[in-house]
Amino acid sequence: MSRLFGTDGVRGIANKDLTPILAFNLGKAGTYVLNKDKERPIIIIGKDTRISGDMLEDALSAGILAMGGNVIKVGVLPTPAIAYLVKYLQADAGVMISASHNTFEYNGIKFFNEFGFKLDDDIEDQIEDIIARDIDITDNVTGERLGRCVEADTKALDYYVEFLKSTIDVNLEGMKLVLDCANGAAYQAAKKVFSDLGAKVIAIADDPNGLNINAGCGSTHPEKLQRMVLKIKADMGFAFDGDADRLIAVDEKGRIIDGDKMICICARMMKETGALVDDKVTATVMSNLGFHKYLEQLDVKRDVTAVGDRYVLESMLKTGCVIGGEQSGHIIFLNYTTTGDGILSALQLLKAVMHDGRPPSEIADDINIYPQVLKNAAIKEENKRKYERDIEIQKEIRRLEQKMAGEGRVLIRPSGTEPLVRVMIEGSDISEITELAESLAILITKKFG
Repeated sequence: MSRLFGTDGVRGIANKDLTPILAFNLGKAGTYVLNKDKERPIIIIGKDTRISGDMLEDALSAGILAMGGNVIKVGVLPTPAIAYLVKYLQADAGVMISASHNTFEYNGIKFFNEFGFKLDDDIEDQIEDIIARDIDITDNVTGERLGRCVEADTKALDYYVEFLKSTIDVNLEGMKLVLDCANGAAYQAAKKVFSDLGAKVIAIADDPNGLNINAGCGSTHPEKLQRMVLKIKADMGFAFDGDADRLIAVDEKGRIIDGDKMICICARMMKETGALVDDKVTATVMSNLGFHKYLEQLDVKRDVTAVGDRYVLESMLKTGCVIGGEQSGHIIFLNYTTTGDGILSALQLLKAVMHDGRPPSEIADDINIYPQVLKNAAIKEENKRKYERDIEIQKEIRRLEQKMAGEGRVLIRPSGTEPLVRVMIEGSDISEITELAESLAILITKKFG
């Protein structure tokens, strides 16, 4: 059996890879592992807008109830809302049913512990082991020991909205904002938060039907948002993904502000207000060279991790860093929450823009993002790591880096899901780095394909 848990929970095509039976077993095993010492644990379940959410919610609930846990269903809410509500409602765990930015036929299940954090690898391994070995953990759970579905908490959305509003102390009155809700989990919460804070809100992709989540909209497809910002002359635009844990912003000129730029803008504000602990941010190896150069100018240190928000969080918890994230717009503000939150990130970005006083485009232009080219080298699965020890390839990488003389960089990493090695090169000249990336990818393929 291949590993169930990926970098962000269990994910696959609903009713094919992620079946009701698997959801049931995840509910049982997750409840057992996370609440071994609790007779009647309380577990919150949220979901995004996918058609398969109802099916998986019921199956997951049945597994929890079969283990003696009580379930609180909070309905359609962003992933970070579940992380927050676990703590706010003093539950013992939380589960979010979502496949994030994937298309509607996919779905996923991710767990949060009693503190609102995603699970460590060892906890996930324990859950997997129970399922893989088909261990009977419900033998004694009969009669009065079975769990109940507690009446759904209809105020869960309000609790989350009030929390978000409490994270900034600025009034948005007079601002015109466009929100792309990705026909996903943000479609209610985002509009309410920004409207309550005084902004004029124009929402798009806010009419989910179970099938249109992330379909030509949201953080992976911000083109409609860009056009709308220009059309109505909005001050800014914000695009969320399906479960609203990440954000891509758009300035008043309709240009993208990605995760790298958002972290830079917010880190500058935090440094100037004394909120940036140890003058440090956390980023991944994919963060742009321009990101590093800008923060270096601000005298801000960077901790660099592997790709994935779980690694960003792991580093932040170890170092005490309070802001970290990825180019994709998954940003963690650890002073406020335990996971990435697209709506919260938008609020913090607006706060930073208002603190600066200039238009968003001028602020974003302070950060010179270098062009990036990504090429795939097709290789045999068993050869995915051999480039690390290959003398010829390592020599070629050093040659390319010397050629760019500090104005570019080379990053090579194996794909986690395919027999590919990804070659990424940054530099000031797009045609040059394209040629260099292609030649390096060809070399790796020739040697290990």
